[in-house]
Amino acid sequence: MSGTIYTHIDHYIATITFSHPQSNSFPGELLQKLVDTFDRLSVDDNVKVVILQSEGTKAFCAGASFDELLTVTTLEEGEKFFSGFANLINAMRKCSKLIIGRVHGKSVGGGVGIAAACDYCFATEASDIKLSELSIGIGPFVIAPALERKMGISALSELSLDAKSWKTAYWAEKKGLFNAVYENKRDLDNGIDILTHQLSQYNAEALLNMKKIFWEGTDHWDELLIERAEISGKLVLSDFTKNALSKLRP
Repeated sequence: MSGTIYTHIDHYIATITFSHPQSNSFPGELLQKLVDTFDRLSVDDNVKVVILQSEGTKAFCAGASFDELLTVTTLEEGEKFFSGFANLINAMRKCSKLIIGRVHGKSVGGGVGIAAACDYCFATEASDIKLSELSIGIGPFVIAPALERKMGISALSELSLDAKSWKTAYWAEKKGLFNAVYENKRDLDNGIDILTHQLSQYNAEALLNMKKIFWEGTDHWDELLIERAEISGKLVLSDFTKNALSKLRP
């Protein structure tokens, strides 16, 4: 139940595939494996661009593991739990390779944050998104900086405050989260193949410097995202959240 991470490299293109039986959600151990994978590819001279995708035909990513969230009982455990996505977003931000997201289905919470942390993101019509955190008494604090950077504060407000509603892939494209939306996975993969093939032929140093420009002004995120994780780690112990989680407990 810990999930898997697979990496394949071909012609300067690395493809990372993550998988978990519970809608491709992320327990802490799987998050750390993905962080380690980005760190490793960042210094690999055989890689110029990275494709990030998940397995299956349904959800792209259900965010952090709900089962693991239910086990949190102390402030230290809460901070550690929410630091998982903080560390992942920072690893993606600091990775020296351009990251192309392949979002084939729905995303919730941290899954939306992953899409926002990609440098370029493709999706299908099935790729609706939702931030449900406020409905259980916490908030999308860790991923909010990545979403605001891509979509702006207005879209972040709409997405986070309307915590029980799904937004369509075309809404996400209009707001800047997705760069292109396709009718089906065949067209999605064709679009990704065209772009990544082009990028794989470019000067690696030029690509690196473009990525640095894309992420200007985020050097403080190492500290900021951990501070945000501490907010969520405290809130998850509140009576409101405990009551909300008890109603969702299987």
